[in-house]
Amino acid sequence: MDYKDYNDYELLSYIKEGNEDANNILIKKYEPLIVKIASRMYPNCKNNGLDLSDLIQEGMIGLNHAIDRYQEIENVLFYTYAQKCIERKILSVIISSNRDKNKILNESISYDDDENLLIKFIKSKSPSPEEEIINIEIEENLLNKIKEKLTKLENQVFELLIVGFKYKEIASMLEKDDKSIDNAIQRIKGKIKDILK
Repeated sequence: MDYKDYNDYELLSYIKEGNEDANNILIKKYEPLIVKIASRMYPNCKNNGLDLSDLIQEGMIGLNHAIDRYQEIENVLFYTYAQKCIERKILSVIISSNRDKNKILNESISYDDDENLLIKFIKSKSPSPEEEIINIEIEENLLNKIKEKLTKLENQVFELLIVGFKYKEIASMLEKDDKSIDNAIQRIKGKIKDILK
């Protein structure tokens, strides 16, 4: 079997019948797209522990999701659906790794000067563990309320903003122009103000 001899829909049909060769052909066909998307997004992985091969691997997972879940819908090509699944999967791992990176930096404790650190911690007026848990719960509830009010694009922008990306980086990652990202940010701010009222 050669992918040039079959269109996507024929291959998807064979895959549903359990044809492993058809699955491998479709993956081979979409591999250049995955590499292209991963390469485009890779510059946004500043010091977060991800390399290009990690993004390509996530893209492959996104393609497999597309293969498993695609239903022929009028006016939605498999290519478009697969591209979006690949982009979302890569984007989600970048967001997740940036969250984890910031979490590690924020929660790390220096062991160079344990005694002084312990004294500072005891003397500090930081919240008690109970207060800290309450604050985390309040934060999570607030984030959930915000996300419920946002559109799909606004949610993507919001996720990237809260992990530290600049709006020009977000525009590049989401393949949108700077103005549409700026408008999304303004709408997000407006919705957050309404929720806080």
